This record gives sequence, structure tokens and C-alpha cells, in this order.
Amino acid sequence: MKNEDKLYSWLLVLAMLFWGGGWTALKILTVELPMDVIVFWRFFIMSISFIPVLYYFKLPITLSRNSLSFVLASSVLNLAFMISSFLGIKHGLAGAGSVIITSLSPLMTFVLMSLLFKKHIEKFHYFGLFLGIIGGFIILELYDISLFFNDSNIYFLLCAIIWAGVTILSQKAHAHIHPVHYSFFISLIATVASFIYAFDADLLSVFEQGWEFWISLIYLAVFGQTIATTIFFMASGKLGSQRTSSFMFLVPVFALFSAWLILDEQMQLHIIVGGAISMAAVYFINSSKSRN
Repeated sequence: MKNEDKLYSWLLVLAMLFWGGGWTALKILTVELPMDVIVFWRFFIMSISFIPVLYYFKLPITLSRNSLSFVLASSVLNLAFMISSFLGIKHGLAGAGSVIITSLSPLMTFVLMSLLFKKHIEKFHYFGLFLGIIGGFIILELYDISLFFNDSNIYFLLCAIIWAGVTILSQKAHAHIHPVHYSFFISLIATVASFIYAFDADLLSVFEQGWEFWISLIYLAVFGQTIATTIFFMASGKLGSQRTSSFMFLVPVFALFSAWLILDEQMQLHIIVGGAISMAAVYFINSSKSRN
């Protein structure tokens, strides 16, 4: 392995650590202030932190007409994802949310791509989807329907569906706009939209919060989003999307560990087993596609 490849591999591990820890940070934020206040400040700080990244990539703050529709649609979905994840974490566990979303969203992305773009599904893909369904049944405890219809499971499942839509849009937008540029404009539009929605809320109440709140908020917006996302995009260009995406299997591990370490959340066996099966399904589908 080249030294540059090793560097990006280690940076990717760091990025996955940041993403995993973001779920614990969000859990801390849900306890302190209402959703509309948290959503606005998260996107606002994220937008500000993207400015030095844009400067590094020498990207002007302009938006072409071809990419506008992708940015607007993704902004709506990102807002919906943030709201759903906030509500899910508020009623559920940070570690469980990360496993459900990370393991089920890639499977739903594959299904949506097949349905929307009429892509032929091979036999080995069906096997991967079957594994994913089994993992989903275990994660969501579908053997006990009363356990499935709790607030957190429904919100996390909705997050997985929304993120599948975000993934498809980002793939289609890649031909029209730089990925970092794309993320910046999504956060900027989401900031404006969330400000309009939360205009009557007490947005300045964040300045009455303590150090734990601010560490969580800055971590979520800067480390969990801007830095981690930038590393992911840079590594994708150097290592390839297939190899880079495989590092996402580390996110639930780091999320479960940080939730256990900081929030004292118990590691639920059905979440760990179901998540492992679903992630194996995602790996099988991707490796099969690459071989094909």
C-alpha cells in the first residue's frame, strides 16, 4: 500500500469515528433545547465551517442552474433527515439509531435504484437483499410487532428511507457540481429554511447553555459533518468510491462504543446481531457488483 493510500485510510477511520460520535452528540443536544433551535444552529455552524474548505478547494460561492434542482431537493431531504433523527434519538438510543440507519439505508438505496431506474437485479443481489431483510427483522424486532411500533424505530426507519433518497440525488448531482460545493449549498439553504421555520423560537437560548451543549453542537456540525464529509470526498477521489464506502461499516461500531462510553447506553444484542447481518448484506451486494 502506498504511503498516500495509508494516509487516506487512517483519515477515513478518523472520519468514521467523527460520524459515529455524532449520534452521541445529537442525543445530548435533544435533552437541552427544542428541535427547531438545534436544527437551525447545526446547519448554521456547518455552513460557516465549510468556508475554509471551499477556500482550500478554490471553489467560488456560485450555483449553476443545472445543479439548483438537485441542491434544493437534497436540502429538503437533509432537513427531513435531521428532524427525523432528532425525534428518533429523543425517544430512543443513539447507538441503536446509528446501526439501523447505517445498515438499512444502503439496502433501501439499492432497492430504490432498481425500482426507479429499472435496473436488472441478479441472483446474488437477491441473496444480499434477503440477508438485509433478515437483518432488518432482527434490528427492528419485527418478531414482536408491538416493539416495532415505538417512536424511535419508526423515525429511524424513516431516516434510512430519506438517506437513500439523499444518496441517489448526490450520485446524480455529481456530474453537475463538486461534492464539497454541493454539501455547502445544501447546508446554506437548510440554514435559511430552518431560520424561517424557527424565527419565533428562542434562537438565542443557545447562549444560555453550558460547555457540554456547545461541545456537542460544535462537534456535530464541524467534526461530525464538515470535516468528516470533506475527508470522505477527498478519499473517494484517491482510493475510489468502492473502497472508501467500505469504511462506513465502522460507523455503527464507533457509535455504539461512544454511546456506551459517554451515555452509558447498554449494547442491545438484537441491534448488534441484526446490524452485523445487514452490513454483511451491503458488503455482499457491493462486492458482487464490483466483481461483475
